[in-house]
Amino acid sequence: MQFTSADEHRQWLSAQAALPRGFRVGTTRFSFEPAEVPKRFFMNLTLLALARPTPDFAAVFTRNAFPGAPVVIGRRRLQEPTLGAVLVNNKISNVCAPGGVETSERLCAALAAQLGLRPGEVLPSSTGVIGWGLPAEAMCGALPAVTAALQSESILPAALGIMTTDLYPKIRRADLGGGAIVGIAKGAGMIEPNLATMLVYILTDIAVPRAALRQMLPVVVGESFNSISIDSDQSTSDTVVALSSGQVEGVAEAAFREALGRVCRALAEDVVRNGEGVHHVMKVTVQGAPDAALARAVGKSVVNSPLFQCALCGNDPNIGRLVCAVGKYLGNHHPGVDVSRCRMAIGGREVFAEGAFRIAPDTERLLSAYFRQAELYASAPPDAQGVFKPPVSWPPHERSVEILIDLGCGAAAGTVIGADRSHEYVSENADYRS
Repeated sequence: MQFTSADEHRQWLSAQAALPRGFRVGTTRFSFEPAEVPKRFFMNLTLLALARPTPDFAAVFTRNAFPGAPVVIGRRRLQEPTLGAVLVNNKISNVCAPGGVETSERLCAALAAQLGLRPGEVLPSSTGVIGWGLPAEAMCGALPAVTAALQSESILPAALGIMTTDLYPKIRRADLGGGAIVGIAKGAGMIEPNLATMLVYILTDIAVPRAALRQMLPVVVGESFNSISIDSDQSTSDTVVALSSGQVEGVAEAAFREALGRVCRALAEDVVRNGEGVHHVMKVTVQGAPDAALARAVGKSVVNSPLFQCALCGNDPNIGRLVCAVGKYLGNHHPGVDVSRCRMAIGGREVFAEGAFRIAPDTERLLSAYFRQAELYASAPPDAQGVFKPPVSWPPHERSVEILIDLGCGAAAGTVIGADRSHEYVSENADYRS
């Protein structure tokens, strides 16, 4: 797809945004002053609510050893018989803040009272600055407004409400069997999932049993969100939640699983494309590997190489950095792997085979042109404060730099999606809190 303006992209999002049956969403926005910084900020509250609590829900959370309070609570919620709502706030991630768990539980209880739910039927979710505490009084005061805003037409307000440094909202859908799977995602930086700072909410009206949903979601996450990286930093708050209202019967689990995979893979690529300061998306396919885990690890080594990321940002086809990233991982972690049959290609053009580079006189020119056609935007000059800011607020296209690595020593394969490293990324993260 290709978009020529933010309005055109927003129209496309709106066409994807119809809510599955049995769901409502609402948002509200308020100002507050964190206890840690004497400055006014704005926070969004986003509410995803079911018409009736469902037993059919699943979630996958970060593996970071210092998870946010909502992740701690979310793991407990997996033991609950039913779930009726998800409450999301941006701006503050509620990670390792004094009394963070108690504050989140207080918010869940207050919201549950308004919705006629048990506190255990509300799942909290937070994203934003790590280390600050939630403004509990202001948030509780905003709960009547967010419940009053509930509507059953479009998920777009929720996709907008969960954003932090995202340039634009992300929505993907799949329609099947008279029902739908609709997903939204937030994520732009601090992203290399085991799970990304990434929040994903997937709503469906297709009936899928709790056990089946919990079995397939981690597998789908492994193929999608756990196969991307923007900056190799794993967040403390990563969360993927799937909820079924169960109103559409008769869809085969295999068909549902395939559609869920499509939605998650598309959202995962959207997260990378909308990463902080991302100019290029790169898609690294590793084949001929002894096993899938090794294939994915080689791909991660490439997309996480700072030198290769910077070369890609500058449209510089520095193939030596690609070979270095592959060899670094294999030499340190799998020194026994036979690389004599390894070959590599960029954009379908072979650049390395049988232990030697394959570079013709026009290779650099052609590859540089290939990089440029995949560029989302060119850097604009810094503003008066020396800050680099992206000149677009929508995805101009969905092209990527395609890299193939054939290790020639097995039958397994995997694909990892990553991004370049730019001035804008450094600028964004140098003054993120100020």
